[in-house]
Amino acid sequence: MQDAQRLASTAVSQVLNGRSLDGVLAALWREHSMLSAQQRALVQELSFGALRFHGYLDAVLGLLVEKPLRDEKLASLIRIALYQLDFTRAGAHAVVDQAVLACARLGHPAAKGLVNAVLRNYLRRAAELRTRARRSESARYSYPKWWIDKLRQQYPRHYAGILEAGNRHPPMTLRVNRKRSTVMAYLTLLREQNIVAEALGEHALMLEQPRPVAELPGFAEGAVSVQDAAAQRAASLLDLADGQRVLDACAAPGGKAAHVLEIADVALTAVDRDAVRLDRVRANLERLGLNANVVYGDALEPHAWWDGRPFERILADVPCSASGVVRRHPDIKWLRRPGDIGRFAETQARMLAALWRLLVSGGKLLYATCSVFHEENHIQVERFLDRHRDARRLPLPGDDTPIQEHAGQILPDDRHDGFFYALLQKN
Repeated sequence: MQDAQRLASTAVSQVLNGRSLDGVLAALWREHSMLSAQQRALVQELSFGALRFHGYLDAVLGLLVEKPLRDEKLASLIRIALYQLDFTRAGAHAVVDQAVLACARLGHPAAKGLVNAVLRNYLRRAAELRTRARRSESARYSYPKWWIDKLRQQYPRHYAGILEAGNRHPPMTLRVNRKRSTVMAYLTLLREQNIVAEALGEHALMLEQPRPVAELPGFAEGAVSVQDAAAQRAASLLDLADGQRVLDACAAPGGKAAHVLEIADVALTAVDRDAVRLDRVRANLERLGLNANVVYGDALEPHAWWDGRPFERILADVPCSASGVVRRHPDIKWLRRPGDIGRFAETQARMLAALWRLLVSGGKLLYATCSVFHEENHIQVERFLDRHRDARRLPLPGDDTPIQEHAGQILPDDRHDGFFYALLQKN
């Protein structure tokens, strides 16, 4: 356990100093290549948990020490142990003893007494400390105060539910490749292997318990892919038909591009400016037996890769704050700053304008984000429509309600992440 605590504290401290958790963990796996799958899973679980509830754990730590700890690795180690004591079934004495040993291996042998005293003090006073810590909103919800305030202002009736959803473990949802099978047929395959799941839609099903993809029947052969239910809406909202020229302008890692090709026989161009993540697009398409024109390029600068032939459908799944998927990426809460939202909105506006020029008259562009912030979603679309008189917003397919302020906004819940969609047609 101490190795997992030590590595997780290293990961968390680096995130709190500005690095992404995915990047930190990838570097750790390279450095510690001998770790077993079980050891990696524990490091990941402790890292995710400590970041998911960082606001609360930091408040508890603040009540246990007279002044803030200077060394972030040491502070993270204690928070990770507090996470284990408060949110897991790990034995209390084992957690404390192993954290004391991990402290020495982190290069702080002189702090062993402090770590031991702080954690044992917590065990004696846990109920009192939990109550006191949660008097602060940042601790109660485990989000930065600016994030809580923004959601309260934008969603006065729903902000607490959005925050709480972001702190729950995400569901594992599969997309059935309709070229290979159906949801009902695949559910039968799962039942034969005692895997419990339920259908969520035409192509989606949700597992009762997450499991490695290697245990999913037919995964390697392209029968299914892992994709959130809200993300799966994109392909069906594009109003696809065989023979169309389609652009996925920010394609990596390729889930939506693959879904497009599973739904219709189209000529798809998949573009992304991240060469490493483009390799994942190619790998996903190969596993699923699908073909696309995969292009390294920036959606902000289409002149560098576009052949001049307009597209009939464009999926603009633009870079965003990812505020709708924090339960999958809990580091996002602590990496984002208030000014980032405006910077994302500015990039999104430029990208929309650049991609709009590639759309044929009468064609449709689906604007998509995994955000819940208005500046990136309905406000962005309203401003785009004000600037482009040749554009109009369409009701989303399958939704017969009038277009309203929050139309297209999907809030996170137990079945899907937070997403936003707006379908625009060129006159």
